[in-house]
Amino acid sequence: MIKQDARRWIAPIAALAALTLAIASVALMLAWPALAADAADTMRTVDPEALKWGFASAAVSAGLAALGAGYAVAQVGTAALGALAEKPELFGRVLVMVGLAEGIAIYGLIVSILILNRLG
Repeated sequence: MIKQDARRWIAPIAALAALTLAIASVALMLAWPALAADAADTMRTVDPEALKWGFASAAVSAGLAALGAGYAVAQVGTAALGALAEKPELFGRVLVMVGLAEGIAIYGLIVSILILNRLG
């Protein structure tokens, strides 16, 4: 019975991870015009090859962090459902553990923002 409950939650958690990845990717794509408008003179002096690799690394850091967070939330969420089925009073502790797993995506987003700041 627990495995069926856990399988039921895998799709919503995967959808949440995909949504997080999509939001991070859109945020990175929308950052380009702001950087171009703010630093039009600076962009001429920065090597285009460095810009290309900088934007690629920012996107990869946010994307992989979101994927890692999705996987971590899936694993922790599965274990949390099993723990809550046996002891419902563990809800607060379980919620903290799932939140810590989701924090990985925030760290990846912060790293990508730092990379974008170094470019401009």
